[in-house]
Amino acid sequence: MFRQFGLIGKKLGHSFSKKYFTEKFNQEGVDAAYELYEIPEIEELNQILKIENLRGLNVTIPYKAEVIPYLDWLSPDAEAIQAVNTILLNDGEISGHNSDVYGFRISLEKFLNGTVIEHALILGTGGAARAVAYVLDQADYIHRYTFVSRNPEDGTQLSYEDLNKSIIASTKLIINTTPLGMYPEIDHAPALPYEYLDHTHFLYDLVYNPAETLFLKKGNAQGAQILNGLEMLIGQAERSWEIWNGV
Repeated sequence: MFRQFGLIGKKLGHSFSKKYFTEKFNQEGVDAAYELYEIPEIEELNQILKIENLRGLNVTIPYKAEVIPYLDWLSPDAEAIQAVNTILLNDGEISGHNSDVYGFRISLEKFLNGTVIEHALILGTGGAARAVAYVLDQADYIHRYTFVSRNPEDGTQLSYEDLNKSIIASTKLIINTTPLGMYPEIDHAPALPYEYLDHTHFLYDLVYNPAETLFLKKGNAQGAQILNGLEMLIGQAERSWEIWNGV
């Protein structure tokens, strides 16, 4: 039976999802299609959900939290994070899941390769940042982390202006969860004092297009170890496929 899948978001020109799943369906002989659904407002999701034979959706910026009221129930991960990036339509029910958690976890473990991190910085406070924090909370190799925001909400968060030599020197893992540097605005990067980075730092950017964002270029120039979001994206895509197939 033919099944329809897709991705919802505000701007999807950067997405690799359609190409990835189309190739997967062709290679595995799956009778399905994957489309990109750009919607300017979350209210338009109601029309997307009426598409014939729709069985699953991925969700990207800026709707990972806004999509929740449209769902019947959430998986434990999505409930804890209050962010959804995978939707399953099954037997009249619409459920929300978060496969970002799986994708980020496996890619981070490979990236750090046994390195213990005393302190990490998470740049951003959106749905992707919450997924990252959820993984770090469960990782015994990450001892603590701090959110960095343009508009810190309380004393537990830092502003970009707070980031000085001492903080950067004591923070060996910096994770960018913001869209800064994403195609086509590739000349943007988080406002960090990059000159204080060195070979002991790990910079992880959830952005994957371009392959090396300005954030990663600046870190690489200082000798830092860098990783973009492609491995995470592949991991979360495979986990989405498992969710859609009841695995």
